[in-house]
Amino acid sequence: MSKLVRFGVSIEEELLEKYDDIISDSYGNRSEAIRDMIRDRIVEEKKRSSDEKVIGSLTLLFNHHKRELTEKMLKIQHDYPEIFKSNLHMHVSHDFCLEVIIMQGKAKILREAANRLIGLKGVQHGKLTLTSTGEDFGLD
Repeated sequence: MSKLVRFGVSIEEELLEKYDDIISDSYGNRSEAIRDMIRDRIVEEKKRSSDEKVIGSLTLLFNHHKRELTEKMLKIQHDYPEIFKSNLHMHVSHDFCLEVIIMQGKAKILREAANRLIGLKGVQHGKLTLTSTGEDFGLD
């Protein structure tokens, strides 16, 4: 397990009070909240580097009646067999389906594939969320 390091931070009292109000329901202490903030920043920086390996979840809401949309979606996924890991499909209504696709690979490639899927005619909404593989946190 990683060694914990103590450090001091100077912060305006009012700002700290606002932060404490925000984290009070979610965290037992400030230290864990600050660790999460630091981890989030590391993930954000990693996502900017297109050569870094990341994990992504792509959520797509689409009209499954749109002609050839499903085939086009599958073709794009077959164009990138190394990054697509798993799919979850849900029938939202008679006309719409929700697809959640788990991806892993270089950030640039995940964004490229996601943009191709989101840009298909018949996709009503799409969002790619990227996160770390966890290797960059130095945890056991």
